[in-house]
Amino acid sequence: MEMTEEKMKTEDGDIVILGIESSCDETAASVVASGCEVLSNVIHSQIPVHTLYGGVVPEIASREHVKRINQVIRKALTDAGKTLQDLTAIAVTAGPGLVGPLLVGVGAAKAIAFASGLPLVGVNHIEGHISANFIEHPDLAPPFICLVASGGHSHIVLMEDYGKYRILGQTRDDAAGEAYDKVARALGLPYPGGPKVDQLAKEGNPDAIPFPRAKIDGSPYDFSFSGLKSAVLNYLNGCEMKNIPVNKADVAASFQKAVVDVLTEHTFRAAEDHGAKTVCLAGGVAANSSLRAAMEAEAEKRGFTYSQPSLIYCTDNGAMIATAGYYAYLNGERSGLSLNAVPNLKIGERA
Repeated sequence: MEMTEEKMKTEDGDIVILGIESSCDETAASVVASGCEVLSNVIHSQIPVHTLYGGVVPEIASREHVKRINQVIRKALTDAGKTLQDLTAIAVTAGPGLVGPLLVGVGAAKAIAFASGLPLVGVNHIEGHISANFIEHPDLAPPFICLVASGGHSHIVLMEDYGKYRILGQTRDDAAGEAYDKVARALGLPYPGGPKVDQLAKEGNPDAIPFPRAKIDGSPYDFSFSGLKSAVLNYLNGCEMKNIPVNKADVAASFQKAVVDVLTEHTFRAAEDHGAKTVCLAGGVAANSSLRAAMEAEAEKRGFTYSQPSLIYCTDNGAMIATAGYYAYLNGERSGLSLNAVPNLKIGERA
């Protein structure tokens, strides 16, 4: 579907969307005009709360969202210089994610929609990550291939049209970000593990330890990181049993290279096999410096157009939800007040 100038505006001007995100441990809200102009982007992170436990505790996350959701939404509107009367619609993450946190965001969005009479649009969280690329690349248009890598998801997605997605590859076990967190704990690194592994890897030799790159027969685009995670744990246990000193930086660098090699290779193989001209990166692991550099270098080497969001739009945020909601709104998608959280929502599905 071609997005014409007429479709991008209402009778009174720009389409202005309030996006609300609460799928995990960030309480976020953003006001976005015309799908790419971010007027505000407010994020309250719960990392200090969950660091004590070494990971996200769903019940604690839900309570923190309840405490912060109204403050965050109010600040997003204030920062944007907008009131509810200036909005076109409310977009909210309906899934996938943790059911308790999701319900807080969905409940707040439904209350605002009911009180204001504004249309409500339920958004798929993974599609929100993909849509983050539109914010700083307004000329980007489907079809394109997108690697979505995060703590809970590792997908290679062909975006055939606005709102039309086809999964080409996905993880068979651990997502990339999940593997990072588990290896970080094994190395004694604090939560959140992914950024800590990335930082430590810069001090190590990525070729020091030959960790495996899993390939799945008959599924060339799928991922499997459980074997890699086990290989790292076995290496660390072996060193401990033999009283061999461990160079943690080398372990981190070698592990990271194994992950990045597989993510990059599978993504560009899928792009070439499907005749795509453009490749994008999205998701929390898209903030990883090694992955960003490898994807950009491979795109240049193979002659692909390439885009990736700024770091602030890689991790969970309301702007990506508002942008995804913008395209859903233009497609005529509307959610009733019966909208519910769907923790296992798949790409392309609606709550």
